[in-house]
Amino acid sequence: MSEKVVVVTGGTGQLGRQCVKAFEGAKWKTIGTGYSRANPPAILKVDLGNAGEVAGLLEEVKPKVVVHCAAERFPDKCDADPEGVKRLNVQASNSLAQECANRDIILIYISTDYVFDGKPGAAPYEADAATNPANFYGETKLAGEQAVLSAWRKSVVFRIPVLYGEVEESKESAVNVLLDMVLNKAGKERVEMDHWSIRYPTNTSDVARVLKDVAERYTSADDIDSLPKVLQFSSEDRMTKYEICQKLSEIAGLSINHIVGNDKNHPSVAVMRPYDCHLSTKALKELNISVDTIPFGVWWQRHLRAFKH
Repeated sequence: MSEKVVVVTGGTGQLGRQCVKAFEGAKWKTIGTGYSRANPPAILKVDLGNAGEVAGLLEEVKPKVVVHCAAERFPDKCDADPEGVKRLNVQASNSLAQECANRDIILIYISTDYVFDGKPGAAPYEADAATNPANFYGETKLAGEQAVLSAWRKSVVFRIPVLYGEVEESKESAVNVLLDMVLNKAGKERVEMDHWSIRYPTNTSDVARVLKDVAERYTSADDIDSLPKVLQFSSEDRMTKYEICQKLSEIAGLSINHIVGNDKNHPSVAVMRPYDCHLSTKALKELNISVDTIPFGVWWQRHLRAFKH
């Protein structure tokens, strides 16, 4: 049996680091790539916008699977640099899919629940539901989905919601950073917090485990064309950002009198957010892949146990 080799792009990122850990734990030979934060030999420096560098890496390591985590995933940053975001989220993804096609490598493209508009009453969304992104970030990720699926029949789209978990800096996660708000590190008298749109915060270690399971299922399939091309994974923890702050304050034993919930969707905000993009995990369940997740409160109780002393 040939060696199981996986390449994880964005291996220095919040999800990428957990993917490297999950695949290594399952005895895959795991190669992470990064760019600005690459630290060879642990994480190789690869410019995903350079097809020659990508081709050279794939030729050298000969992976069975590429898990494509690298992306610009912060909606506000996307609006600030639309051309740069298109190059990474769409063009580099398309080029990567073509290089995988040339070498018969399965590509798992990480996408987002923001490919849906999340209008009240529409969720949960099945994997084949009509897409209609509410912001530019969602548009680029949907375009990336379409690019990889059209470029290579062994591409798999894997949609996920907002992530939390182990981080190097709180700002890596739109959830973890809320702890800084609860701690009030900025010393603000009043912070308005979204209490309108529904989130399903999902732990990166759970996502990484499922991605490893998907890779093993798809590499062992007799007929990969019979397997779904779009998969979705999400926790069932349902909270607004304000409710996340409430939960964190409860666990940490801290007051959040300075945080005020805002239950209105203001059309004046810089980037429009959907109301509820809850993802159905039906396709994963039909593959007999576990969609269990660690409960939000349980993970944070473990993570914040230092506050109890």
